[in-house]
Amino acid sequence: MSEIIKIENLEKKFGDNLVLKDINMSVDEGEVVTIIGSSGSGKSTLLRCINLLEEPSGGKILYRGANILEPKYDRRHFRSRVGMVFQNFNLFANKTVLENCILGQIKVLGKSKKEAEERSRRHLESVNMQNYVNAKPSQISGGQKQRVAIARALCMDPDVLLFDEPTSALDPETVGEVLDVMRKLAKSGMTMIVVTHEMDFARDVSTRVLFMNQGIILEDGSPKEIFTNPKHDRTREFLSRFLEK
Repeated sequence: MSEIIKIENLEKKFGDNLVLKDINMSVDEGEVVTIIGSSGSGKSTLLRCINLLEEPSGGKILYRGANILEPKYDRRHFRSRVGMVFQNFNLFANKTVLENCILGQIKVLGKSKKEAEERSRRHLESVNMQNYVNAKPSQISGGQKQRVAIARALCMDPDVLLFDEPTSALDPETVGEVLDVMRKLAKSGMTMIVVTHEMDFARDVSTRVLFMNQGIILEDGSPKEIFTNPKHDRTREFLSRFLEK
């Protein structure tokens, strides 16, 4: 397995507030890395730094060996290879489901409309949204919106998919349908970095779990190591309710 992303000594400050401190991690091709931790631990900020929605304050982010933070690096290339699924879907309200999936392919990848539409229909079918191609986002449920958002990200043929708490804005009935799509993606070999509060998913689907606390990665290990034998008291405390099941 080749290394896709490697992070070295990453820091992020907001003013005088150091939110991420000396983050070091790597992600290999085909891995599903979940990042868990309490609210405010830095999980989403780390994800937003990885895809450059936030500018890191220090350190390196290597994509296939090249530091994307170097001034000469083509960030558009990197952004075109890394997909992002947000907690609030970020669909274009005035576009149909199909148009949401087509747009980026034409503008960023330079695909023809015909090719973009074919690929969009294929990926919408893979998330069971093929019957809603002409619907606007306001006409479908939260779970359906998130499945469209995943299909849209897949249409860009990403090297790695980032998920920022993809189920946190959903009602309990629709959480399962989104997690099922993500499980299927993981089985297909898609490289994924997932910030989540869904502990069952972290335990059952991940190849690795990172536990973050107060801006640092406190533990990095296999799901078995983290969920059955955490090294730190803070990890044990965070997982206590889950470990009691």
